[in-house]
Amino acid sequence: MVEKFVGTWKMISSENFDDYMKAIGVGFATRQVGNRTKPNLVVTVDDQGMVCMKTQSTFKTTEIKFKLNEPFEETTADDRKTRTVVTLENGKLVQKQSWDGKETNIEREVSDGKLIAKCIMGEVVAVRMYVKEA
Repeated sequence: MVEKFVGTWKMISSENFDDYMKAIGVGFATRQVGNRTKPNLVVTVDDQGMVCMKTQSTFKTTEIKFKLNEPFEETTADDRKTRTVVTLENGKLVQKQSWDGKETNIEREVSDGKLIAKCIMGEVVAVRMYVKEA
């Protein structure tokens, strides 16, 4: 099921991301950079079922490696230290990050050849859209 996410995805749009970053506690300067950055998302899976998600931009590259349903420690692009678990729910990759008593979800799904990432913090939802590169 994860196979449909595998590939290199180029961001084509981002809506409400500034509000999302504010909601998770990202400072002003980092938000300015985050709003201007259009990262690529590279998803790979190895023979053991280890998923690697690499977010690459001119500003910063972050990478997480995980197995579905197994919690792991993540340092996010904005330097939060989170306890993260990624699950597959109804064809969506759902990444739950927990830190300091807070929780945010990033739901990724592939629809009509696009990868849609919904970043959810309470009532705030940001939508980032990617297309697959050749």
